Amino acid sequence: MESNRFDDYLKEELKDPAFKREWDNLQAEYAIAEAIIRARAENGVTQKELSERTGISQSDISKFECGNGNPSLRTLKRLANGLGMYVKIEFVRENV
Repeated sequence: MESNRFDDYLKEELKDPAFKREWDNLQAEYAIAEAIIRARAENGVTQKELSERTGISQSDISKFECGNGNPSLRTLKRLANGLGMYVKIEFVRENV
């Protein structure tokens, strides 16, 4: 996957220990938001279209993408299904 301006910005911000600590604390939430945004973009689907496909309100999808919502596994499955995808969860060893 190629780098973009956000990736470059994030890389720079992560050099700040306070920012990195907060980022690490919220990493899972950010990963969910990023996964939804990328999957929707890769499929060329708007929030409205995804809402229509899944029955999940557009405002909730927006909240999930902004990191202001905490979707359940069931909701993530519905979102993935609406995009012709499935959810994959894995545990990854922390870099200490």
